[in-house]
Amino acid sequence: MLGVIVFAHGSRDPQWRAPVDAVARRVAERAPGTLACTAYLELTEPDLPTAARELVRAGATRLRVLPLFFGMGKHAREDLPRLVDDLRRDHPGMAIELMPTAGEDPQLIDLLATQALKEGA
Repeated sequence: MLGVIVFAHGSRDPQWRAPVDAVARRVAERAPGTLACTAYLELTEPDLPTAARELVRAGATRLRVLPLFFGMGKHAREDLPRLVDDLRRDHPGMAIELMPTAGEDPQLIDLLATQALKEGA
């Protein structure tokens, strides 16, 4: 069973996480049988190791991490790969996929351009 972790930076503002939660909910809606949750680098719970453990306990047999970072800054380039390597060490034998950052996806870039050009938006 696939477990998807929607991963973002985190914020002290509790309202900040609403769109991140919405992505995880949409993943679960679009793929019944897929487990989906959120995780955060800092300032918000849960962190990545906690989210992974919860998905494994819920029955995930493989994990996919979707980083909701628009740019390839230090967190996406250095910190997140280290965290995913730690997950692989902590869950040997489990396939753990780190997806490209959201900002690297041409479909997202096109969607944002469409949104910017939408009349009456």
